[in-house]
Amino acid sequence: MARQSISFTKPNDEWLKSQVDSQEYSSKSELVNDLIRQARNQQKEIDWIKAKLEKAEKSGFTNATKEQILAQSKSDLHG
Repeated sequence: MARQSISFTKPNDEWLKSQVDSQEYSSKSELVNDLIRQARNQQKEIDWIKAKLEKAEKSGFTNATKEQILAQSKSDLHG
């Protein structure tokens, strides 16, 4: 495993410490690795959604742009 040295802002460091202190994670490294995994998974989902929007936009099924489709989807989700 690659060893890194990174710096955190005070609020972020305090939050990391609180997570470790609450025994949610055994170390800051474990927590940071988990956050990175979550971000990578989220990026995969975002990329998948973007690809679907672009495919729909190019299909000719609708004249709406991906921004319009996304806005409508968000509106539908939030009532």
